Amino acid sequence: MYVVPPPERSGSGSNGDLRVYQTWKGSNIFFLQGRFVFGPDVRSLALTICLIAVPVTIFCIFVARNLMDDFSDNWGVSIVAVAVVFTIYDIILLLLTSGRDPGIIPRNAHPPEPEPLDSSNMDAGAGQTPQLRLPRVKEVEVNGVTFKVKYCDTCMLYRPPRCSHCSICNNCVEKFDHHCPWVGQCIGLRNYRFFFMFIFSTTLLCVYVFAFCWVYIRKIMESEHTTIWKAMLKTPASIVLIVYTFIAMWFVAGLTAFHLYLISTNQTTYENFRYRYDRRSNPHNKGVVNNFRETFTSAIPPSKNDFRAMVHREGPLPPRSVAGGFMSPNMGKANDDIEMGRKAVWADMGSEHGDAKNGNDERLHVRDGELGELSPDVRTTVDEQSDRPGTRRSSWGRKSGSWDMSPEVMALAARVVEQNQNGGGSSSGSGLVTENRPT
Repeated sequence: MYVVPPPERSGSGSNGDLRVYQTWKGSNIFFLQGRFVFGPDVRSLALTICLIAVPVTIFCIFVARNLMDDFSDNWGVSIVAVAVVFTIYDIILLLLTSGRDPGIIPRNAHPPEPEPLDSSNMDAGAGQTPQLRLPRVKEVEVNGVTFKVKYCDTCMLYRPPRCSHCSICNNCVEKFDHHCPWVGQCIGLRNYRFFFMFIFSTTLLCVYVFAFCWVYIRKIMESEHTTIWKAMLKTPASIVLIVYTFIAMWFVAGLTAFHLYLISTNQTTYENFRYRYDRRSNPHNKGVVNNFRETFTSAIPPSKNDFRAMVHREGPLPPRSVAGGFMSPNMGKANDDIEMGRKAVWADMGSEHGDAKNGNDERLHVRDGELGELSPDVRTTVDEQSDRPGTRRSSWGRKSGSWDMSPEVMALAARVVEQNQNGGGSSSGSGLVTENRPT
């Protein structure tokens, strides 16, 4: 059972000094006062930048600089310039992927209102509230297609279609694709385009370095009239870069090809591994051309989070349960003491009182809900007697215990019993019922 905790209090007592990113409940890391939002594994971003920048630096120093003299008309300078510009462009795409909101849906401060159960459960007894619940799955219709959306216990909301909760960032992300450890961020609706452009440009950069390393080896072979193996020994930096870029191309080129397939079929990585749309119709597929247009030419929706906004906290809410149903505080409690402002009255009379007047074992009781039918004298006497110190109050259906009752009440009870016997065992107006128990 999940109970919503009251809002946290700031140490200074002033909410105006706090911004959204300072009270963010996710696992994100913010820079420049909330202008950049990263995942909790942002350290991997520095590693990725080094894996891109260091090989290109080696290429420019040991390969491209030596090729500048072999190409006339400034073609040699362009080799270095293209490598540097391409690297800067690739790193910018990496930062756009990693440092922006991927499509986080703001979590609710409290759960949505529970829905009542079916009508068969709505007929609750007196003093009880019908059991309420939050359905785990709801059906919503989008563009004529019905989707099943799930309830997120962490964010306390129903996820929109194609949304999923990232366990690493601890956020619900729209059109969630996957969490990429190399960029240290979730890939979702607002950064998928930059992610694909990043891996595609990284593939081209690897191809560029790989190709010109072989060009440099070829130039050595032609200038010194030697074999390829001797030429490779004269430029060990080229050999290292060839091996490195070859391995990297298998990774980034394969990833690029896989995402080209996902874009053409309008799938996400999460959907492809979980739902396998190739085995059934994909409701999101609009055709290859329209799928590419949706990914690369549609406007990126604005972020739903203003991380630099001031925090306006709500007042504390009474705790209520949302997982497994909402239960009324009165549900499951006995209605024997006070219920709806009415005092409980005596229910059973001991056998010693019944035998003193009638000579047989009789029980005098008042049923629940019939107190209002008693005459004013009987009701007043019973209420006064129950308020006297030293008297014991009964529970409905009590079977044992002594009773301290005034002579007036005893006489009144005996008179009612006698009237019931004379009238055939029933009293139409008193609301008191006698029950004959076997001797």
